Amino acid sequence: MVTFAASAASRSRRPHRYVLAVAALLALLVPALDAGAQGHRARLSDDLTKRLRDGDATETSVIVTSTQARIDALAARHGLRIQKRLRTGAILMVPAGELDGVTRDADLDQLSGNHRLHSQMATTTAATGATQVWEGSGQLPGVTGEGVGIAIVDSGIANVPELRGRVVATVDFTDPAGRGKDFYGHGTHVAGIVAAAGTNGQQERNGMAPGAYLVNLKVLDAEGNGTSGDVIQAIDWAVDHQRQYKLRIINLSLGGEPMQSWRDDPLCQAVARAYDAGLVVVASAGNLGKLADGTPVSGGITVPGTCPHSLTIGALNTKGTIFRSDDVVASYSSKGPTRYDHLIKPDLVAPGNRIRGLLAPGSTLVREHPELVIGSGKDALLELSGTSMATAVASGAVALLLDLKPKLTPLMIRTTLQYSAEHLDGSALLAAGAGSLNVVAAAQAGKLSTASLTYIAGEPITPGGVVFASSGVWGGSPSLAGHATSVQKITVARGHTRTLDKASVRKQTVVWGETVVWGETVVWGETVVWGETVVWGETVVWGETVVWGETVVWGETVVWGETVVWGETVVWGE
Repeated sequence: MVTFAASAASRSRRPHRYVLAVAALLALLVPALDAGAQGHRARLSDDLTKRLRDGDATETSVIVTSTQARIDALAARHGLRIQKRLRTGAILMVPAGELDGVTRDADLDQLSGNHRLHSQMATTTAATGATQVWEGSGQLPGVTGEGVGIAIVDSGIANVPELRGRVVATVDFTDPAGRGKDFYGHGTHVAGIVAAAGTNGQQERNGMAPGAYLVNLKVLDAEGNGTSGDVIQAIDWAVDHQRQYKLRIINLSLGGEPMQSWRDDPLCQAVARAYDAGLVVVASAGNLGKLADGTPVSGGITVPGTCPHSLTIGALNTKGTIFRSDDVVASYSSKGPTRYDHLIKPDLVAPGNRIRGLLAPGSTLVREHPELVIGSGKDALLELSGTSMATAVASGAVALLLDLKPKLTPLMIRTTLQYSAEHLDGSALLAAGAGSLNVVAAAQAGKLSTASLTYIAGEPITPGGVVFASSGVWGGSPSLAGHATSVQKITVARGHTRTLDKASVRKQTVVWGETVVWGETVVWGETVVWGETVVWGETVVWGETVVWGETVVWGETVVWGETVVWGETVVWGE
């Protein structure tokens, strides 16, 4: 075990010397592949890099982003089998012992593993203000998400009464002959949170947007597992069929360990394509906010929540009440920043703890976890917790906004939800994002310069007025060009309003209230400088290497408290 220890005071006095020492030691701990000494090598995701370092010569599945002609030529040169063609490339099977040779192909710039993704686990509608939006208030008409199409990319959707007639299309990406049935139970639960319509007037069994309809895109098997390649194919399918089914939202209540920067990740590229096509992609932050012994950790955001174009949702624990004053960020909810790009995530949080929702009869979750089944017979519900559930809540909230204001773009949805979210006292930006979802405040938002007071369960709720977007959405993204007109009227200040104009967008600089300047360098309050290097409070130095508080070193290898080493090998606990 390798550990580092230094007081916050000593680090704040000598940050650069400390970083250099750590970086030098890390270089000894994890020698990098010497691409220069061995000729050309494509950029690889971490899972493929690890295979080469470990001498793992077994057959492996990879994702190549290229033209179909180049893929055919690559497959012919190396004897690769094409598993599945994607819009921007293909999934290829690399025979045993051939991976090293493939990575050295002169026509290959980047290669990603087809790594595994997994599912992430009624007071909710009242606590978020959704019930008030259904009923309408003031000058706002009541809306339920009617006419808004939502793609549920998950384990399938069961034919249950609350969703009967609501699923307008099904595609099974796990089996060409499959029918999208939910053998795991997660997808049905997620779909119910989004858009269940209670039978016989049982409004308490409603989802967030009971008037919306669903498209079932199955990518997870009976154990809740799937691959990024299937998720990519599902996202591209949604883009191709968005007009046919009036799709506006893609729900991704799933995630996996990030293996590379979002710029190289084929899954993040698919999310960006959906964003550019006008779809709101809502993704879970992940459930890696603490170790098995309860120690809180940072940097556990899962992919595709790591993508800057996704609206990434963390989980809120409402303590089972509709009162928001007792709400806290769930301890398991993953905290930012993102592993490779150091982006601020999650974007906001929503209820995700002990959510009772629809049950898929006979599914794996029901059979293996009877303790999660509440009630019996036709009244039985499944109780799950996780950022998956919070993501579904947020997707339903987006549907309500799009029913009310159909012309909202993904960028406008993000800013509206963030600005109207309630600031959570004691919660850090990297844990709660802009704050707790407040649907009624979002629906009432006219000009964002006006902070609208709302009441939920009799408690006054003031919007936090914080808006942020990760690198690649505000600045430098082709996606922004089409939204310049709407961006110029978005206010992103807290306390004192400040409006973005086209010039500031082009310069990739945002002025944020009285305390933030965001461009090539960011100054955040009195404690953060964010550019090539970041100093966060008295405890963080962020450049090529990160020293976080007294317990984390993050570079090629991570030493986390006294218990974790994360690099080529993970040692967890004693």
